[in-house]
Amino acid sequence: MSPLKFVNRILLPPVCLICGQRGRAGLDCCIGCEGDLPAVAAACRQCGLPLPEPVDFCGRCIRRPPAFELTWPAFEYSGAVEALVHRFKFRHDLAAGRVLAGLTARRLARLGAPRPQALVPVPLHWRRRLWRGFNQSEMLARDLSRCLGQIPVADLLVRSRATPAQLALPAARRGGNVRGAFRARRRSYRIRHVALIDDVMTTGATLDACARALRRSGVDHIDVWVVARA
Repeated sequence: MSPLKFVNRILLPPVCLICGQRGRAGLDCCIGCEGDLPAVAAACRQCGLPLPEPVDFCGRCIRRPPAFELTWPAFEYSGAVEALVHRFKFRHDLAAGRVLAGLTARRLARLGAPRPQALVPVPLHWRRRLWRGFNQSEMLARDLSRCLGQIPVADLLVRSRATPAQLALPAARRGGNVRGAFRARRRSYRIRHVALIDDVMTTGATLDACARALRRSGVDHIDVWVVARA
């Protein structure tokens, strides 16, 4: 450790962003708060829907299979996780984003999520990105890469048309809202296994549309990594 980092650690110790008490080096979340987070214990392996018991395919995935193989949700979208996502996404609290990525990386490692060739963030339309100032999925992907041994982050997708925010629509209309909204930048010849990265998965319509665009570009195996599953 460099002398400057040592002095900074003494003078500016890490603080837990959830409870305000002392955090841990490299992760601004204390052990107690991490243990209290609503981790997904059992879910549909394909779409990540939390369930009383784990299953390979839930009823919805059997009726209408998504274009991705496996979903790895770190947490349920509630409590402190929901609060951190709001701080990151809507209040531009980048420290909250780094904590979410660190906690998600630790959870993915415990679950044994297979290592992909690349992490692919869900893109924003350029107007939405200009309004927000950043793409939260891209920042999560870069922080996850750093936490998990520098997995390459691949900018493979483009959001080719603007759509109304999914949150403003009922679940039944979300699939149609994003259908055809994404395209691959180029055909993929060497990248065969990717993980799509997003902050929150609700119906899965956006991630399914992204996966279909990747399939058309030649990607064979698509997993989904999300901080939280609603």
